[in-house]
Amino acid sequence: MSEPAISLTGLTKTYAGGKQALKGIDLDIPRGSIFGLLGPNGAGKSTTINILAGLVNKSGGRACIWGFDIDEHPRNAKASIGIVPQELVFDAFFTPFETLELQAGLFGVPKAERRTMELLKAVRLDDKAHVYSRTLSGGMKRRLLVAKAMVHNPPVLVLDEPTAGVDIELRQLLWDYVAELNRAGTTIVLTTHYLEEAESLCDRIAIINHGEVVANDETHRLLGSMGDKVLEVTVDRDIGDVPPGLSGCKAVELKGARTLVITYDKRHNNAGAVLAMVAGTGLGVVDVSTREADLEDVFLELTSGAKTAA
Repeated sequence: MSEPAISLTGLTKTYAGGKQALKGIDLDIPRGSIFGLLGPNGAGKSTTINILAGLVNKSGGRACIWGFDIDEHPRNAKASIGIVPQELVFDAFFTPFETLELQAGLFGVPKAERRTMELLKAVRLDDKAHVYSRTLSGGMKRRLLVAKAMVHNPPVLVLDEPTAGVDIELRQLLWDYVAELNRAGTTIVLTTHYLEEAESLCDRIAIINHGEVVANDETHRLLGSMGDKVLEVTVDRDIGDVPPGLSGCKAVELKGARTLVITYDKRHNNAGAVLAMVAGTGLGVVDVSTREADLEDVFLELTSGAKTAA
């Protein structure tokens, strides 16, 4: 279907006291995608997610989940989304099995249709099904929240900083499960501060800053839009400082005694011209390596130089 999994039109939120968290968000999240929603702290990501979850009332605009307007069809909208929050929120005196059974009951899932043990097995917690949740490790609790969000089999799953405080092995396990869900048709919305995760996982990325969408494109196009390229040039002798004659470059730094890290705009320059500049300073070039901009570069360029407002 061509209809978006989530559609936001002119979405605004102003808190009591006049603090404006969202300033007219327009955003469509395609069905079946893994979508990254990024931005600095206080940019409006959590406000957006909380509106979708029904925890915060919007001030204006429209929000639809799986075709259901959150105001006109709130029950259907809530049934279409699962939220994995940043906070580890569940009853510490319930077992994982009881936690999922209770959540399924709250969503009206009949007992015959519940997938409690199937979900616990999927997140590798089937052997912990009947121990108190308070005894689980941080990574296990995070995985329990993912299972809890999936009890009603929603077509959209929102992961809000899901790997915060989780070790590398458990992060990989979590992403393997998320990828499996996505292959089965679940739309994934991810917020994360680990930009390398977003770069490797997400089909499309939107960046929010000051309550506004400042970028929204396919990941490879977003990365390709950056004009900066970096050359690391190793020269034939020690140099104590950046030599003159490289003023045509965007930035030049000295790395060690013999390596120049040169940033230039590939739209107005090329590697050959930069190397000619280096040779023009009287230095011999021994080795050259290059890299394109990554998501961190894009993120910093689009969000730097301003205090976050929401």
